[in-house]
Amino acid sequence: MTITLTRVVETCAACPSQWDAWTTAGQYLYLRYRGGIGTVEEQPSPDPDTWLDHDPIAEFGEPSLDGCISLEAFCEAAGLALAPGVTAERSA
Repeated sequence: MTITLTRVVETCAACPSQWDAWTTAGQYLYLRYRGGIGTVEEQPSPDPDTWLDHDPIAEFGEPSLDGCISLEAFCEAAGLALAPGVTAERSA
């Protein structure tokens, strides 16, 4: 089953690439690409004080010095889908 994202907010425009994302079911996901490794974490909210320590629901890549990836490439590699018309907003 593919997870579809309905809202994505880019929280870092440099290294590492990272986003706050919400699914069609309203679940919050933390997306991060650092050191050549992409991870998708299911967390209670975007507030790091609420985060739980558990394994990512998706992980891809090989260790490297790379820390930048486009949202589209990240989603493809992680097995995520963007809902039609969804693009990354920039955080305030």
